[in-house]
Amino acid sequence: MTHSIAILGASGYTGAELVRLIATHPNMQIKALGANSKAGQAMADVFPHLRHLDLPDLVTIEEIDFSGIDLCFCALPHATSQAVIRDLPKTMKIVDLSADFRLRDPKVYAKWYGGQHAALECQAEAVYGLTEFYREEIRGARLVAGTGCNAATGQYALRPLIAGKLIDLDEIIIDLKTGVSGAGRSLKENLLHAELSEGAHAYGVGGTHRHLAEFDQEFSAIAGQEVKVQFTPHLLPANRGIIATVYVKGEPDAIHAALAATYADEPFLHVLPFGQTPSTRHIRGSNFCHIGVSGDRIPGRAIVVAALDNLTKGSSGQALQNANLMLGEDETAGLMLAPVFP
Repeated sequence: MTHSIAILGASGYTGAELVRLIATHPNMQIKALGANSKAGQAMADVFPHLRHLDLPDLVTIEEIDFSGIDLCFCALPHATSQAVIRDLPKTMKIVDLSADFRLRDPKVYAKWYGGQHAALECQAEAVYGLTEFYREEIRGARLVAGTGCNAATGQYALRPLIAGKLIDLDEIIIDLKTGVSGAGRSLKENLLHAELSEGAHAYGVGGTHRHLAEFDQEFSAIAGQEVKVQFTPHLLPANRGIIATVYVKGEPDAIHAALAATYADEPFLHVLPFGQTPSTRHIRGSNFCHIGVSGDRIPGRAIVVAALDNLTKGSSGQALQNANLMLGEDETAGLMLAPVFP
């Protein structure tokens, strides 16, 4: 069975990544591409690397006939998705890539995103889209909320450790580096080549980054008590990739064993042999996440390093993985592309 797919926000990086992945899917066909600012243009003109594909032209959302669409990916900016999704057909499955439906508590959403939620009824039914930990809920969902890319990376490193009571919950530090595509495609002065290249800088310092809301929500739910981590992201002069170095208080061997056991049967999560650490260059352009564990010179402390591609496993690949579950497809369909190296 071929599923008809629409992508809203197709002129952004995550939209283009969805097109690239779906092009290799055996049972999905893109029927509509929405992109208001570039409506009327061919996808090949906006993204020449996709010119070999037979794709519909970009149109406004209002021009799309959703009656024949089985599933819609929404790759729209934060605060835009909620108003659009609220008015989409209730019979259509939706995977949202924005932050609009990630947080379960409307008050928490308002705190971190600076405004009241405009689609509370949709927020209440949304399933959090960290596939490996919400797989069964995602299968039966109408609306799935994709995670933040930074939030996904940190959770893959930490969830099994919190669940297994293997680490001190008051001693968690996430030091994360991310590529510039995570900031989106819109023009920003600080993302100009001359401003960004040949350097790196921290941002969201002191507990101000919005993905902390996801860490708070998910880690506290696992532990059954409030968990607050220290988290500082850094922007790298690289197009893709996230690498998170996580410092924890716990026994390194037990931590490695727990991660290896948890992810043993997961197709996209690979735990490296003890003492080895991953690199962003080894997961680039793929839906894989690599995790390494090392001991520290201080006894009873460990370092967990996780790497994934922010546009793929951190966003569009995760979205397609969830869509496969929602549509009854093989979870790995369209996602087994090998990483691009060098």
